Amino acid sequence: MQNRMMITGAGSGLGREIALRWAREGWRLALSDVSEPGLVETLKLVRAAGGDGFTQRCDVRDYSQLTAFAQACEEKLGGIDIIVNNAGVASGGFFSELSLEDWDWQIAINLMGVVKGCKAFLPLLEKSRGKIINIASMAALMQGPAMSNYNVAKAGVVALSESLLVELAQQEIGVHVVCPSFFQTNLLDSFRGPTPAMKAQVGKLLESSPISAADIADYIYQQVAQGQFMILPHEQGRMAWALKQKNPQLLYDEMTVMADKMRAKARQNLN
Repeated sequence: MQNRMMITGAGSGLGREIALRWAREGWRLALSDVSEPGLVETLKLVRAAGGDGFTQRCDVRDYSQLTAFAQACEEKLGGIDIIVNNAGVASGGFFSELSLEDWDWQIAINLMGVVKGCKAFLPLLEKSRGKIINIASMAALMQGPAMSNYNVAKAGVVALSESLLVELAQQEIGVHVVCPSFFQTNLLDSFRGPTPAMKAQVGKLLESSPISAADIADYIYQQVAQGQFMILPHEQGRMAWALKQKNPQLLYDEMTVMADKMRAKARQNLN
């Protein structure tokens, strides 16, 4: 039976909703997060939805914690069929404002956390001929202004996924990468940036989104079943990506205008 899934960042938001979507199909879930209270709540909801599993606190920056988590999956579930590298943090700020510490923090979690997750679980996936689902972002494809460290980390997740898609095909391991746009989530809880105004702007975008984390989880479920590699849950995101492929300069021009507007707004807030 292929019904064992591991999820990082499962204590809230999209990670929790992915757990619930697969739980409704009766899957057994290995849930990890840095928030233990969040994990307890997710497991309770998973059981109510018809699934089961276990929780283990795990910081994706620490490879030894991920290998211990993989070992726990082998001991408690007999292996793993799908891994979901979902743990992530938000950040923003113009390049000139971001410190090198901001860059290190962002890359360590959003990019290297995914690399380490794939590495730690690869032996189990080779046995089960399983699947990897990496959660990136539309930021990986569109590179909006005032979020260069986030853009770079998420673009790295897409590049890693493309590399694995090709390299792991022979072992019959499926690879998927998800690039959601803004959606209703608690991503701001982890937000790090040089200005409170930036956090407020991102908050408005998250709140105004018509799409929820549950909607995205459902879309991922359907697209993975269809074998789709690049999963773009937002219709606007799919349109923007098509536009960029056709006429990248047009998109760069739009982003430049957006950057100017953001700077003007930041100046207004200072005055």
